[in-house]
Amino acid sequence: MKVAVGGPLKVAFRPWVEGLENVPAEGPAILASNHLSFSDSFFLPAVLDRKVTFIAKAEYFTTPGVKGRLTAAFFKGVGQLPVDRSGARGAGEAAIRSGIEVLERGELFGIYPEGTRSPDGRLYRGKPGGLARVALATGAPVIPVAMIDTEKIQPPGKVMPKLMRPGIRIGEPLDFSRYQGMEHDRFVLRAVTDEVMYEIMKLSGQEYVDIYATAMKRQLAEAAKAEKAARAALARAEKEQAEKAEKEQPEQRRTEP
Repeated sequence: MKVAVGGPLKVAFRPWVEGLENVPAEGPAILASNHLSFSDSFFLPAVLDRKVTFIAKAEYFTTPGVKGRLTAAFFKGVGQLPVDRSGARGAGEAAIRSGIEVLERGELFGIYPEGTRSPDGRLYRGKPGGLARVALATGAPVIPVAMIDTEKIQPPGKVMPKLMRPGIRIGEPLDFSRYQGMEHDRFVLRAVTDEVMYEIMKLSGQEYVDIYATAMKRQLAEAAKAEKAARAALARAEKEQAEKAEKEQPEQRRTEP
């Protein structure tokens, strides 16, 4: 897949990279990245010599038919692990177990601390459950990563990408061994996550928003729903007004001398 997918990506988009020397040549490490586009999971592995394993929703691997089998084969080939997301707690635990297994094999584990793509290009609060617990349970270093401009190449909902150069900045590894054995302390988990997000913010230059991206998406969806309802109400009022005016015109003509 590095040849079939990574090669053409590098030729077509020519991504620039800073900090490749911060990724160890061997041994376990966690790549914690901001998340701007679906293509993030392809550009980052494409510029590295090592395999990177990310978490993907189980539906990518279980869709029936020829298309489903091809999709499953593709995601397996690019290093995606299926996780059943039905039930938030179960999904979180499954992702944590998967991450620990990857690191115990001495491999690279990729994770998006925000939990979902940014809805507007800003950096959102990191979720403490996955990243911090995996890091503290394994002792693996956390390497902050900033994806640059990938949302401009393939915005959410767009299928065809735009040809332009994205960027990738890779920061120095973060050591959290001082918190070893404290992976169930919620204050420690928050401290670890916030430290990683701060480093990602410095690398990416993004504006930081201290709420979860999922909460912002809900707010945007509710605002869009309210705006749609308001437009529909205005359209109904204009239609009623036009119908009323149309009815009044014949009456006016009948009363004219």
